[in-house]
Amino acid sequence: MADLTLTGLRVVVEVARTGSFSAAAHQLGYTQSAVSRQIAASERATGTALFERHARGIRPTTAGEVLIRHAGRVLESVSAAGQELAGLRDRLAGRLTVGGFPAASAVLLPRASARLLRAHPGLQIQLTESATPAQLQALRRGRLEVAVAVTGDGLPDYDFSALRRTELRSGRGLGVAVAEAHPFAGRTWVEPAELAEQPWIVGVRVGDHPEFGTWPGLADAKIAFAVRTWPTRLGLVAAGLGISMVPGFAAGALPSGVRWIPVRDENGGSRHALWAVTGEGSGPAAAAMVRALEVEAASMT
Repeated sequence: MADLTLTGLRVVVEVARTGSFSAAAHQLGYTQSAVSRQIAASERATGTALFERHARGIRPTTAGEVLIRHAGRVLESVSAAGQELAGLRDRLAGRLTVGGFPAASAVLLPRASARLLRAHPGLQIQLTESATPAQLQALRRGRLEVAVAVTGDGLPDYDFSALRRTELRSGRGLGVAVAEAHPFAGRTWVEPAELAEQPWIVGVRVGDHPEFGTWPGLADAKIAFAVRTWPTRLGLVAAGLGISMVPGFAAGALPSGVRWIPVRDENGGSRHALWAVTGEGSGPAAAAMVRALEVEAASMT
């Protein structure tokens, strides 16, 4: 009797998922006749029909459902084995030190680190959280290999000389964090003029360290609280004591009781740019982290 093959199992699973031979062929990059041959071979190996035709397409037989259930486990195990073997021969190994300011460290850096480690399990990533000036200094001294920095309106003019910058383009711009009971919480977006009468929770500037203030251009904005740390700012927002400006790439880190609402500013509003920064002599592991940051930033829409 013929044996089941991994290719045959993949085809069986894909036909069941898509509901047709033609759709499975398209997803797998095969011809429809190749899919038919794989299904026929799998049916010969099992000695029974795996699919039956109905008016609305193809669906598994009882035997097909049994095979599909086991095939899923087999394919997952084979994939896991491949990843583990790749890690044994992975050239990217050792420690990679990456830094970010608190808002970037909340979501973007953890997601990029997870992506990088899935591809290169031989790496050990050390994350540090500090203000941008400290990160740039650490890059120049060789104590840090990748930093995430933001530039733009209301932020210091950082010195990036002798460093490389790669822009991290995100589909999300700036917005505001509000309590879930706030009138803005159910909105799709707000306009800058609607922010004028709101009490604000802002950051405190310490030396050259950046801060998150009120929305640019607001005259005589009401500052309810000025605090240093990210968790405290969001805690005050959750308590309904004000709203706070939050970049879109950090929106996924908001705690329970807080909503992120984009601000639609047709006049341009606050212009910020997010960067991955490396030293000029950075190695392949740092380059791989920059690519992971680019992918994760682009996925935030």
